[in-house]
Amino acid sequence: MSSSLEGVRVIDFTQAMAGPFVTMLLGDLGADIIKIEPLTGDQTRRWFPPSMGGLSAYFLSVNRNKRSLAINLKTEEGRKILRRLAENSDVVVENFRPGTMERLGLTYEIAREINPQIVYCSISGYGQNGPRKDQPGYDLTVLANSGLLYLNGEPGRTPVKFGVPIADIVSGLFAGMAILSALLERSRSGEGQYIDLSMLDANFLTLTHQLFHFFATGENPERTGTWHPSIAPYQIFGTQDGHIVVAIGTEKLWMSFCSAIGREDLAENPLFIDNSHRVKNRSELIKNIEATLRNRRTDELTKLFESWGIPAASVRKVEDVVNDPQITERKMLYRINTPYGSIPMPGSPFKMSRTPGKISRAPPRLGEDSSRILEEIGFSSEYIRDLRKRGIVGSPE
Repeated sequence: MSSSLEGVRVIDFTQAMAGPFVTMLLGDLGADIIKIEPLTGDQTRRWFPPSMGGLSAYFLSVNRNKRSLAINLKTEEGRKILRRLAENSDVVVENFRPGTMERLGLTYEIAREINPQIVYCSISGYGQNGPRKDQPGYDLTVLANSGLLYLNGEPGRTPVKFGVPIADIVSGLFAGMAILSALLERSRSGEGQYIDLSMLDANFLTLTHQLFHFFATGENPERTGTWHPSIAPYQIFGTQDGHIVVAIGTEKLWMSFCSAIGREDLAENPLFIDNSHRVKNRSELIKNIEATLRNRRTDELTKLFESWGIPAASVRKVEDVVNDPQITERKMLYRINTPYGSIPMPGSPFKMSRTPGKISRAPPRLGEDSSRILEEIGFSSEYIRDLRKRGIVGSPE
C-alpha cells in the first residue's frame, strides 16, 4: 500500500515537542524523515524518568518513523554533508532560535540556492521578526504570552497549565498544514518557499471565541473552570465515585436531560427556560444539578445519559483510555519490536481509504542510520568510515 508522502524527504533539525511532533506526522504519512542529531543526541533522549529500553518516554512519544543521522555540525565536513543532503531533499524543518541555522550553515537562502524547490519551515517561539524574536519559546512561556494560560483553571485561583504541551502540539499541527500546503503549491509552480511559523501566532489564533468575547465586549474573558461561558449546563459534575462531564447544547437536549435525572421541575422553572436564562442563572442551576448527581455512581449516570442520547462522558484516567475497546477497534494501539525491546506505540490518526498513515519504524537509536543515509546521497563507504573514525559522524555500529 502506497503512502501519501512517499518519495518526500524531510531534513529534521528539531528537538523537544513542536518540531518532532510535526515531523512524526509527516513520517506517518510516508515521508522519509532524516533526524539530524548532534553526536550527543537529541536532548530529550535523556529526559528521564520514565524510560523504556534505555530511551526516555518523552523521546519515544514523537520520534517514530524517523531515521537518525548523528553529525558534528561544528566541522566544515559536517556542514558539507548538510548541503549535499539539501540537494536531495524536499523539506527542511528546524525549531531553533532565529540565527542558529546561520551558524550551522544551512539557512533558507543557502538551501534555496542549492535546491530552489526546497520547502523550509522554521518553528520558533515568536517568529523571525518583532521585538520578541530572540526570546526562547517554550510551551509554558508561549501559553502565558498567548493568553491561553490565563484562561485555564478555576475562577479566582492560579492559572493551570495543560497536562500535555498543548502550545507545542498546536504549533506542530499548524506547521504540518503549512508544509503540506507549500508542497501542493510547489507541484504547480515548481518552486519551494519559506515558512515562518510562530508558536505565539498559532496559539493566539487558538483563542478563537475567547478572543472574540474581548472584541465584542472590551472585557477580558476570565477563567471558568470546566464550564462554558455561553452554554449551560456544560461542565464537569462530581458523582458518588468520580466525575462526569455533561454537554447540553440544545433545548431538546435540555428537556431530555431534565427527564433523565428526574428533574422535570428544572425544565419548567422560568429561571432556566432557555439557554440564555440558564447562563444568566448558572449558579442556581448548577447547585440544583450537583445536588441531584452527587449521590449517583458515574457508570450509572453514563449509561443513563447514553440511553437518552445526551452528550456525557466519565472523566477517565489514561489507563482507562488505553483499555477502551474503541481505541482497540480504531487500531490506535500497536506493539512494535525494536533493538531496545518491544514497546507499545499509539496508532496513526490518519485513517484514509487509499493512503492511510502507518507506523513503519520505531524511534531510532542515535546515529542508527548515519552510514545508510550518507551512502544514499553519494558518499563512499571508505569516506564514511573515515568520518566515523574522526568523530564527525556518529553511529552505533
